[in-house]
Amino acid sequence: MSSSLPSSPLTPLEGYQLWAEAYDREHNPILSLEQRVLASLLPPLRGLDVVDLGCGTGRLLNTARNDGARSLIGVDVSPEMLNVARAKLGEAATLVCAECTGAPIPAASADVIFCNFVLSYLDEPEELLSFAKSILRPGGSLFLSDVHPETAAAFDWRRGVSVRDEFKEIRTHPRPFNAIVALCKKENLELAIQLELAFGAEERVIFERSGKGKYFDTIREHAAIYMLQAKREKKPHGNVVVRQNRPRIPNRIRGARFALGPSDSVRAEMRIRGDRIDAIVADDKRGSFPTGGDCLDLQGYLVLPGLVNAHDHLEFALFPRLGKGGYNNFLEWAEDIQVSQAPEIARHRLVPKEVRLWWGGIRNILSGVTTVCHHNPFEREVFSDDFIVRVLKDYGWAHSLALEPTAARKKRLNPKGQPFFIHLAEGIDEQSAQEIFNLWRAGGLDEHTVVIHGLGLGEKGRALLLSAGAGLVWCPSSNSFLFGKSMSPEEVRQFPKVALGSDSPLTAEGDLSDEIRCAHQRLQASETELYGYVTQQAARLLDLKNGEGGFRPGGVADLIAVRDTGRTPAETLTALSYRKVELVLLGGRVHLVSPELRKRLPVGICEGLNPLSIEGVVRWIRAPLDRLFEETAMHLRSEIFLGGKQVRLGN
Repeated sequence: MSSSLPSSPLTPLEGYQLWAEAYDREHNPILSLEQRVLASLLPPLRGLDVVDLGCGTGRLLNTARNDGARSLIGVDVSPEMLNVARAKLGEAATLVCAECTGAPIPAASADVIFCNFVLSYLDEPEELLSFAKSILRPGGSLFLSDVHPETAAAFDWRRGVSVRDEFKEIRTHPRPFNAIVALCKKENLELAIQLELAFGAEERVIFERSGKGKYFDTIREHAAIYMLQAKREKKPHGNVVVRQNRPRIPNRIRGARFALGPSDSVRAEMRIRGDRIDAIVADDKRGSFPTGGDCLDLQGYLVLPGLVNAHDHLEFALFPRLGKGGYNNFLEWAEDIQVSQAPEIARHRLVPKEVRLWWGGIRNILSGVTTVCHHNPFEREVFSDDFIVRVLKDYGWAHSLALEPTAARKKRLNPKGQPFFIHLAEGIDEQSAQEIFNLWRAGGLDEHTVVIHGLGLGEKGRALLLSAGAGLVWCPSSNSFLFGKSMSPEEVRQFPKVALGSDSPLTAEGDLSDEIRCAHQRLQASETELYGYVTQQAARLLDLKNGEGGFRPGGVADLIAVRDTGRTPAETLTALSYRKVELVLLGGRVHLVSPELRKRLPVGICEGLNPLSIEGVVRWIRAPLDRLFEETAMHLRSEIFLGGKQVRLGN
């Protein structure tokens, strides 16, 4: 075979004929980086029609299938690569062996198009872009990525395949990154993402395994790939309608490092339109952004997605920790405190519920939480657009089997596809261990059930939870206080659907950042896992549909900013506390800001904020503090504690 190989570079068809068998087995740092970052930027694909131009072995089509795409079409010139894709996807995808521009795909039939590591092989890339635009529906997105041409040229990177330990180069047509951007604009495709991405910690491992750790250190600061999201707009942008008497919203954020995942970040500008993210463009491409308007200069800050708290009881935020621990199940705890601490409970309940709910929202915003799953009735008059955090509405719930014997019936009546939350196995005795089997026998356990706590499940209970495809909300500090133990990170890791919850200060340590530190420092949960448990993985578990837990064009502009210490997003998150959160945006509006950062922001953006002191740390927040303190002080002592931390009005 080797004697028949040409000495000149192989054509892509020849190269991928040789590469197909080993393509999916190789540890490729370029594909590792691209697939990880792309996953964080993609919109939900459920119900969408997806086309992959240059689909290769079908790796991205497989991702789209797992995300519930309605239809899948893959096009590739290599029959060998398509054979691998066919074995992987079966009848789930229509696979076409053809040049990308020659595939028989109807016009305006695709919602999302992938075109990854293809353009650099083409003599005429504009033909592919024109074809992609023709099959893209108005409002749809074309995702483009490729090896970064400038870095490839600087370090003499060559595309190719090893055959019997001999490297065979595949012919490419490298073009400057700006030329690719210009081609997209020539086709009137609006760029919503324009990023140049360097390798991360995951790729370091790949390089080190192949004995190239020092080479990784040489190239780590250089962009390894570029990634673009080009959109075919439905219609020209009109004026954004802003309701009167609403605080101003910044139109862009610049100077910051933006988290794209637990180990990935990029220096970028973010454009905001209304309450949504409109575009994310690498920092040195700022010329594509409009000037003027309200701009937030966050030089020196790391911007993280607003955190998702998967379990809280907002109305108990003012309560102290109650009980002494050492219980067998939560009923023992409830019976104990109702007797031993009845006066304390009664005194706190005198504070109006609406006021207590507001304090619960404040407790969350201080720790960087922007979305909360409140395990109690949805209070429409309180949880309005003016509430300080976003409170989940579209879900079902029951407290527990012990307190609600009809919980399984409530689950069956829950709207199809919505998550259903229930405290389950909250204890360490046999009664707690049997609850999951009781729920299953009553027809209340399936892939939309979300079990909160799950401490007492046992090996068979965990296996049943896993086989049902149910989700789990982990509240480690609450379980440790009540029962002296928590599920271990190894046990939690068994489940593909996990989120972290703060529970209430009745039993938990403080707020969600306290819960993160508890899981990391005391229980040794990994930084990467915890990052997912409070961002995108939590958003998937709660079936959030508006981009919560991440940054993507079209998603809500929920974000937090902390001082940039050079650490990864996950490392930063596991050291987070209310003292470090200096800015929170909810739907683009500033809901919290530190005094130092407030001086740097446009004045109108901070209108309506009031100063709150937490253990001597001042934060300006969007809450009616005068009224909240007045109505709280009528029933509690002059000293008010929020999640165990003393709060005062003003500076």
